[in-house]
This record gives sequence, structure tokens and C-alpha cells, in this order.
Amino acid sequence: MKLKIAVLAGDGVGPEVCEQGVKVLKAIEKKYNHEFTFTHGLVGGSALSAKGVPLPDETLELCLNSDAILFGAIGDPKYENSPDAKIRPEEGLLKLRKELGLYANIRPLKVFEPLIHKSPIKEKVIKNTDFIIFRELTGGIYYGEKSTSADGKSASDTCNYTEHEIDRVAHMAFKSAKSRRKKLTLIDKANVLETSRLWRKRVKELAKQYPEVVVDYLYVDNAAMKIIVNPRKFDVILTENLFGDILSDEASVISGSIGLLASTSIGEKSVLFEPIHGSFPRMKGKNLANPLATILSAAMLLEHFKLYEEADAIKNAVEKSIEHHITTPDINSTKKFAHTSTVGEFISEYIIDKKNILYHVENISLGQSTII
Repeated sequence: MKLKIAVLAGDGVGPEVCEQGVKVLKAIEKKYNHEFTFTHGLVGGSALSAKGVPLPDETLELCLNSDAILFGAIGDPKYENSPDAKIRPEEGLLKLRKELGLYANIRPLKVFEPLIHKSPIKEKVIKNTDFIIFRELTGGIYYGEKSTSADGKSASDTCNYTEHEIDRVAHMAFKSAKSRRKKLTLIDKANVLETSRLWRKRVKELAKQYPEVVVDYLYVDNAAMKIIVNPRKFDVILTENLFGDILSDEASVISGSIGLLASTSIGEKSVLFEPIHGSFPRMKGKNLANPLATILSAAMLLEHFKLYEEADAIKNAVEKSIEHHITTPDINSTKKFAHTSTVGEFISEYIIDKKNILYHVENISLGQSTII
């Protein structure tokens, strides 16, 4: 298969983890005789510094003319620590989502057995946790009208949703639940918010088209508690933009590290794959950031194009890297940890020749960027 992939590494550790995602996709390309073309574009703080805008026209054009986008992370302390900054790096990602119509963000969460001990939650609570969050991505308060009073003493953000915006992501969530354990949970705040009441109304109506799926309804505050207290209760979670943003980050503690969680953002014609973690500027340039979320995002990219065997090859290699402790410090409990680049190289080599790499696994120079 031929694929044109736009690589938007972004800020902070984004370039480091994206490099590993590309490295792994090149291993897949070599192993399975595909043809992937990678073209890099600026976004976020790096684009602001170079072009004066967080999403240059040429980057948007690149994305529109690509089959898929591999995204890193956005965020720069230079802008975050300045409340008077008129343009922020994050505006680049928000505009990209809007321009490409990326209306559905899909975030799977599955606990890796060897890493259960890394979670702050008890093993008996999280064991066998496996759910997916469907987050609406281009509506809600992030995209509503914003205003600040002339004296700067009051401000407002408007939350808007339409039936169309709700229905299209809800259908995706229902179809996913139908293929899984046939359970969908809508998370809202319908006791106080009109937009949430519309969400609940539409989901109840759409549920008639999916009679095999059992639908639960939870207020977001209650859901935030239950995701931690009983995460195995959930199968498919459906929610709006703001709630999905917060709850998916909360859920990341279940796995033991936010550096493990991948995501897909889907539109009518475009699709973007990214780790859910931020730019982590304090770790920039140290070669210690966890690349597994980006590498698993690359696996989701392959699944999107129905390259299931190739996607499984990546996921199996990730599991082997965890099993053999070839992992970064955030999830590595041994005295020796691997650098970002070493993790990417191990996974790439495992995909190409797993017997050889496992034979030489004891000779891997952990903490360096080469495999011997």
C-alpha cells in the first residue's frame, strides 16, 4: 500500500517521540513491502517562532493532501507562562481539527499486565480494564464564542452543540459498542446544562437503532469517580469535548503512565493520530520521553487503513519491549532504563527480525541509541 503521511512533530518532546513513530512505520514498510512517504510540517510553538502563526497555510495544505497525519505534541512555556500572549501554540491544533473536520477523537485504554504495578490504583481494581472513549472534538465550549470585558474583570465562553455534531460521533460510538461488549455510557451534565440535555435526548433517540447495545447515563462528576473506583464497568464511553478532554487524562493514571495512551481523530476526509500526552517541555532533548503512545498511535494508523497484521506486529513489539524492560523511566522499575531512541529501535528491529533481536536482547545497550 502507498500512503502519504504528514508528520507534525510540534513542540517539546513531540519531535523525539514522532521520530520513533516514523522509525517503526519504516520498519513496517520494509517488512511488509509498503510505500510510505513522510513529509514534515510546522505546528504549534515551533510554527509561531518560525512563521508567526501556530498553523501555517503550508502545513494545513500538507495535511489536506496527505492520507494521514502523525502528530506529536503542542505547548511551549514561553507562551504558557505569559497570560498576555495573544496567540498560543494550542490554537494551531484547535484550528487544525476545525479545518480538517476532525470531529471524533477515539482514545482506547487497556491495561498492560506487566505494568499493573505502576498504576497508583490497586491491581484488583484495574486488572482487565479495557474501554474506549469517544470524544466529540470540534464543538462545545472550546469552539464557542469567547469574550472578555473591557476592564478585564469578567470573561465568558459559550458552549454550543447541534444535533448533527452529536449524532455523527454517537453513531461511531454505538457501532464500536456493537462490535465489543455491547455497552455504551453517555457522560454528561444533563442536570444543569442545556447542551447536555440535548446530548441525552439525541443518544436516547439513536439508541433505538442499536437495540443490542445497553446504554447507561452518568453525570460527569459521578463518572470521574467511577472511572477510578471501577474502571472495568466501562466498555465504550461517549462524551462531549471538554468532558472527554478531562476524563481521558484522568483515565491515563489507570495504565500507570500517560505515555502509553494513543488516539485517533477522525473526520469525513482526514484522519490524525497522536499520543494524548502533552509536550512535556522539561523533558525536551533528554531522550527520556516515552514513545510508546506515539508508536501505538502508528498502529492505530495502520488499523485505519485495514492493515491489521501490520498493526498487530507493532502492538506485539510494544508488549515485548515492556516484557523485557526496554522502556523509559516513567514505566521502568528496574535500575536500567532505555532511552526514547532505544525503545524505538528495539521495536523496529523486533518487527523486522524478532528472533534475532530477542537472541541479542541481553546485548542491547540500554540508555544508548544503538542496538548491538
